[in-house]
Amino acid sequence: MSNTSSVKNRPVNDEVLPSKIELLKDLIFGDNIQQYNSDFDEIRKDIHRKKIELEGLIVEVKSELDTLIDSTSTDINIRISELEDSLGSRVEKLGSEKVDKSVLGALLISLGEKISKG
Repeated sequence: MSNTSSVKNRPVNDEVLPSKIELLKDLIFGDNIQQYNSDFDEIRKDIHRKKIELEGLIVEVKSELDTLIDSTSTDINIRISELEDSLGSRVEKLGSEKVDKSVLGALLISLGEKISKG
């Protein structure tokens, strides 16, 4: 009983705790622990390499998308300008055609009046 109470009252020593953990790992994993550690380290390195590779691909794709967006935006702006110019010239043409029709209508009325008086 005194042993148990002295263990409970004893402060946790940083050196004792890791050694107990190491003992437990050795009991659970046995001699294979070094192989497991090596495998996990290799997996961590592989994940890190793939993460870096994916980050590089993301940067590359973002750059390509930015270029495509800029190109598309420029193309759309050019087409909108062309449509505005085309629409403006057609409006001017319609406006002048309407004036010409009005002038023509007035002339025809005037001509009709002259013929009927005549």
